[in-house]
Formats: sequence, structure tokens, C-alpha cells
Amino acid sequence: MTGPAGVPTLFEAARECLDAAEVDDKIALTRRHAAAFAAGQLELPEQAPPPLPIRMPGRPARPRMVHPRELPRRGLGSAAGRAAFIHAIAHIELNAVDLAWDAAYRFRGMPPDFYADWVRIADDEARHFMMLRERLQAMGHDYGDFDAHNGLWEMCEKTAHDGMARMALVPRVLEARGLDVTPGMIVKLQSVGDRETAAVLEVILEEEVSHVAAGSRWFHWHCERAGIAPEPKFRELLAEYARAVLHGPFNVDARAAAGFSEEELAALRELSESSA
Repeated sequence: MTGPAGVPTLFEAARECLDAAEVDDKIALTRRHAAAFAAGQLELPEQAPPPLPIRMPGRPARPRMVHPRELPRRGLGSAAGRAAFIHAIAHIELNAVDLAWDAAYRFRGMPPDFYADWVRIADDEARHFMMLRERLQAMGHDYGDFDAHNGLWEMCEKTAHDGMARMALVPRVLEARGLDVTPGMIVKLQSVGDRETAAVLEVILEEEVSHVAAGSRWFHWHCERAGIAPEPKFRELLAEYARAVLHGPFNVDARAAAGFSEEELAALRELSESSA
């Protein structure tokens, strides 16, 4: 799929990143294609064939995927516990690369700013993964050394048919969980003397607010286009898809900065309490 005069398209680039199985390849392709898109070197065709049905993105042979309940709980007081924690966050960031590329690939006919947002986010997430991987390597480990789970991509599959649901649930529920838990993790890491990892998480936290805000912006865009109020629709989608993954307490200030209204925050609190 190429544009005029054989210029590669954004959709072609996104598919290549999604399909890359080796971590180094996925990250390198993401950085390269994001830079090319920012430089105007990838075509964004007005008319494009529909995307291929959603499938598992390319994944390395390790880590082994297990159910979230099978992942051991580890404290941050030991080097092994901190390495496992960093690995878990790195896995989330690598998944977030695929989530961003799938949004850019799957949802056609959106305004150009939509694609600019999700390509930028894919690049940010790749950079976050690299920062965390460097911390893992400094501790004598690497990505793949610990088991992981597939929960983020499962929600991606569930919302592949509906851009409104995708924007409501993947960035604003699953990825936004980082806004809630990261501040406490930073404090804990600082308390055990791991200021290097804490500094990485501070960068990630600051940038993730803008990623969740992109989800808010495009969820509200879909609602406005459909002529429906966003607050009751958000509550409806939470109840349908995400009740089991809602866990408080919520970082109200960060979520407000990321575009959550008071009514949406109330819906999160009520549904999380009712499912506890």
C-alpha cells in the first residue's frame, strides 16, 4: 500500500511496526517511521482500503505470557523485586507502542491530527521502553527475563470495531491507570534509594498525561460527531467493557489534566466501588 509516486503510507508503516516481532526491530522501526511522518515523508491517503482484521502483534519469544493472577507480587525492597517491577512497566510501555500504532492503522478517515497524536505517542512509548530497558540492563537483567500478561492487547481486540470505545477505554482506563499508581511508586523507589528508576518514572508520568488526554480528545470528538453526551456514554462503556479492571483510588488532579470531567471521575469511582 503506497501513495502517489510510490511514497509509503502511514498505514503501511504502522502495519510494519505492529508486525515486527523482535523488540529491537519494533523500537527502531517506530522511531524511524515516527520521524518520517513528522517530516512529511509518509503519505496519509484520503482513500485507503480497510485495515486487516486485528491480530496479535509481533512478539518476541520471551517473556512468557501468563494470566495476571499467576504473576508473583514482589516488593521494591530487594534488587530482584525492583527488577521485576521495572520489567512489568517496560512490558506495559512496549504494549503501548503497539496500541498507539494500532489506533493509527485501524481507524481510517480520521482528521490528520488524530494520526499525528498516535504516531507521536508510539514514539514516546518506544522511548519510555528504552529508558526502562536501560535500567533493567543496569541491574543485570533484560526484557523477557520475567513473565508478563496480555491484558492491554485484549482490550485492544475487544474495541477494534469501534473507535469511540477504543478511545474511551484503552487510553482513558487501562493506560490511565499509570496516572493513579505511578506517584506512589516514585515515592517508594526514592525511599529505597533507587533514584534513577524514580527519575525515569517521573518523565513517563509527565508525558503519559498527554497520552491519556489524546484519548479524551478523540473520545469527545467521536461523541460530538455522533451527537451524544460524553459523560453517560463513558459510564455505559465502562459498565460494558471495563468494570472488572477499575481500581481506585484515582489520581483526580492528573486525570482532570488529561481531560476527565467531574462526572466521568464520579463514574469511575462508583463503578470501581460497586465491583470491589
